[in-house]
Amino acid sequence: MKFHSFIAALLLCSFATAEEVPKIFSGYFKKDIPLKGQIGMVIPPQEIDKYVAKVQAAARKDQKWFREFSASAKHGLPLPYDERLGLTKEEYAEYMKLWNAREFKAKEDVMLLLRQSSGGTWTVTATGGASTISTLRYLPKEDIIQSPNGKLQRIGDIDAEASSVLGAWTGKEWKFEEETSLGKTKENFAIGTFADKKHGLIVYRMQELSVAGTRLLDKSLVVRFPLSSTSSKKN
Repeated sequence: MKFHSFIAALLLCSFATAEEVPKIFSGYFKKDIPLKGQIGMVIPPQEIDKYVAKVQAAARKDQKWFREFSASAKHGLPLPYDERLGLTKEEYAEYMKLWNAREFKAKEDVMLLLRQSSGGTWTVTATGGASTISTLRYLPKEDIIQSPNGKLQRIGDIDAEASSVLGAWTGKEWKFEEETSLGKTKENFAIGTFADKKHGLIVYRMQELSVAGTRLLDKSLVVRFPLSSTSSKKN
């Protein structure tokens, strides 16, 4: 084979390999190449605790109002100001200042690896505390994620505000929900990009509730991983 033909063939193979990675993983992972990630959470400075304690005390004082007020608030964002929260306007402003100073705190290093499984499915295998996501399989043709519980269906895209729990990020999400005579099961998986464009993240949550509404299981997982400077996101 002539040299230029060999190069052309090599480039074609490289292109095919890149293309076979499902779009939802493109720019995040490369097939069969391990990537170091970190389990952690975006948390505010410890000084915020004194304000949280005051809100908790107010919630215990008027539980009915607090439940209704919390239910009417926008999910994933701090509660809007109300004097019944037990904070003055000045304290609430300081609370929000501390909340907006949140940073990602890593708790455990893990390894992530995108692999193609039998039947054309894809799996992000993970080590340590992130190993739970290794049980999930992505089916590109159906755009669903298969878990031991059932099929997670694609729902609306994520475009989280800066003041949301994890900060500003965009991504894709899948959800499974089932209710039986034994209780309710909820499972969510999301993959996306932080606003800094330097880190990607995987968010996973699994909940089991009894018929009476008692929480039997609530497992939440946030894994942050670096993005290649040459990668382009296709959310």
